[in-house]
Amino acid sequence: MTMLANDALDQLFREARTHIAWQDKDIPAEVLQQLYDLYKWGPTAMNCQPARVVFVRSAEAKERLKPTLAPGNVEKTMAAPVTAIIAYDTAFYEHLPEQFPVYPDAAEGFKANAEASLATAQLNSGLQAGYFILAARSLGLDCGPMTGFEADKVNEAFFPDGRYKASMLVNLGYGEASKLYPRGPRLSFDQACRIE
Repeated sequence: MTMLANDALDQLFREARTHIAWQDKDIPAEVLQQLYDLYKWGPTAMNCQPARVVFVRSAEAKERLKPTLAPGNVEKTMAAPVTAIIAYDTAFYEHLPEQFPVYPDAAEGFKANAEASLATAQLNSGLQAGYFILAARSLGLDCGPMTGFEADKVNEAFFPDGRYKASMLVNLGYGEASKLYPRGPRLSFDQACRIE
């Protein structure tokens, strides 16, 4: 592998921001498909891929989402062209025989251990949420990830059978840069890391 060019690193990391205001510009369904086709390649434990996404685009779906939001997240979410509900599949292991054929009995271990199954689903869907954001940025989209919502209400509105559990929302669109807050500082290498 070769290092990405500086402009790509800027787009993905150094100049990317969490957006709260959006241009009135639609995201075509094809771009959402491209987004999935990129982020699905990120590694997960035993290739378990527990993340599930609902792209909330329609006015009807936005209205179902609205009462689940913390008050400070309503306006920006209703204005975003798309809000992705990132959830995890509590029975992700059902796909392991196809996704991780080198260990044919992997699903049985998760079926027998609910605690390990839940931890694996939550951790790996969180990894996939990070890949999702980077994939969106690589396609020229801006993101506004948030956890300010009532997960139980989202689950009731969008996942009534109980199998999927919402963990994060990510507003997607083309951000209005003039509305950004000043960028927050980051910890230094020495504050966050050590080499042993």
